[in-house]
Amino acid sequence: MLKLIIGNRAYSSWSMRGWLAVKQSGEEFEELVVPMFDDEWEKRREGDEFAPSLGKVPILWDGECVVWDSLAIIEFLADRVGRDRFWPTDGAARGMARSMAAEMHASFANLRRELPMNVRKSFPPRDLSDGVKDDINRILQLWAQARARFGGTGNFLFGDYCAADIMYAPVVTRLITYAVPVPPFAALYMKAVLSHPNVHQWIDQAQDEPWVIEQYEAAA
Repeated sequence: MLKLIIGNRAYSSWSMRGWLAVKQSGEEFEELVVPMFDDEWEKRREGDEFAPSLGKVPILWDGECVVWDSLAIIEFLADRVGRDRFWPTDGAARGMARSMAAEMHASFANLRRELPMNVRKSFPPRDLSDGVKDDINRILQLWAQARARFGGTGNFLFGDYCAADIMYAPVVTRLITYAVPVPPFAALYMKAVLSHPNVHQWIDQAQDEPWVIEQYEAAA
């Protein structure tokens, strides 16, 4: 059976992506939640389970095979269960979905730093830095292009729920947490993401976690 190691559901955006990917695969898996930044976290990071990833989460084990990094986990699982479960079937749509996933993976540092994920909190609107505004505008631009070109009658970026939606799901939670205003099309898309049963399960289970990281509990 697969084994997935993740950090706190409330705060760990990359863990969320890895977990959503495994859920999307339909494979059974064992789950190990390691609270971030406490003594147990530091001890775990020194263990063999964490060694290949340099102490980062998520980490997926399949017997002796280990895969770390959320996008790598998506690709590993797509090879395992069929790529159509993760990516659009249309070639042009698939190319754009992969590009959007890769851009999410590599970019938007201002958004990550200044609006950290916390799915248990709702903060009042605040002034955003120019860097964060640029990141959000780029994301909204990507969402609009995907919906216009490939969304069709579906509710997600490429019609059906896919890996691109998995990669942007934590962004959706950030925009909600920090009450960021978005255009109507984006609000409808965000509602669809939050209503997806896997995303809903992640957020619901986060509410019951006993761990608190103070630096993420107050709006900067």
